Amino acid sequence: MSTAPMTAYPTPPEALPQDGMSNGKFGIGLMIVSEITFFGTLIAAYVFYIGRDINPPYPQDVLEVSIAPFKVLFNSVFLLISSVWIWLAVRAMRKGRMGAFIFWWALTVVCGAEFLVGTGMEWYDMIVNDGVWIGTNLFGSGFYTVVGFHAFHVTMGLIVLTLILILALLGHVTPRNVEKIDLVSWYWHFVDGIWIVVFSVVYIFGNQAIT
Repeated sequence: MSTAPMTAYPTPPEALPQDGMSNGKFGIGLMIVSEITFFGTLIAAYVFYIGRDINPPYPQDVLEVSIAPFKVLFNSVFLLISSVWIWLAVRAMRKGRMGAFIFWWALTVVCGAEFLVGTGMEWYDMIVNDGVWIGTNLFGSGFYTVVGFHAFHVTMGLIVLTLILILALLGHVTPRNVEKIDLVSWYWHFVDGIWIVVFSVVYIFGNQAIT
């Protein structure tokens, strides 16, 4: 398989830091604010209903906070560290280093994919071995709604990241596109950041809820 040459492109003026806020940044900022409101509503509902189940299983019976491979802590490390890789990718593009950009961007894609695979394995275990699905009880409904919507956002972000990677490998993404690429990284940072909240509420607070 051929790899992209480590060509150092001259940094165009539009790749340099700009003063003020562009329309793109304003738009992505509004979208992130709306998404924060959306997730805030879901999380508030989860907190309100957690511990109100009459029938098991309860969060303490099902959720396992473990660093073992493909468990939630293991997956979380991959997702959160991907924010570092995507930051390095954008930084490399600003300097015109497309080879480094492709490397860090690809690493971001790999980490995002691992998170989704791990989430799928966790769900499979919960459904098959623990018998917990979205219609099982309030816990099941709340868990799959909150974690499921986050997984959906990760999936959408991963699709965009993969398309950009393919276009970069084909030479259709250059440092002139850095502002648009930076906006994509904003979304990915949001997805990572909201996972910290989801993890804290669902896996930490949820496991301490009194049933």
